Amino acid sequence: MKLSTKGRYGLKAILQLAVDSKGEQVSLKSIAEKQNISENYLEQLFAALRKAGLVKSIRGSQGGYMLGKPAKDITVGEVLRALEGSLAPVDCVVENAPKECSRAEECVTRIIWRKMRDSINSVVDSITLDDLLNDYNNISASSAFTYEI
Repeated sequence: MKLSTKGRYGLKAILQLAVDSKGEQVSLKSIAEKQNISENYLEQLFAALRKAGLVKSIRGSQGGYMLGKPAKDITVGEVLRALEGSLAPVDCVVENAPKECSRAEECVTRIIWRKMRDSINSVVDSITLDDLLNDYNNISASSAFTYEI
């Protein structure tokens, strides 16, 4: 499985939001500058994150974004699935797939793909945004350099 820029940049961006927010809204421009990501691209990513309830937007001249729920309640898996869709390695094991392969019942390799999907989901669902914040803070505190997200 290989993540696209949507998943990679989106996770970095929501982590930057969590680092910078401290209970206040953060502008996409600020996140874009710190992460060197196009503001227009971030708008697309944050639209998907907002639809999933992971961020909320505040309108107006002093508007911006905030986390949609506490960082301890947002998993890496939720973020990646909101941006990438299913994390299944192949189409035949996508959760809630509309149709199944006609040879699914006799396909031995499908067992491997299902195990891979379940393992990936287990790992990304076990890591919260709060865990990443703690890692960021621990590494930043022990380094003379500014840690990059």
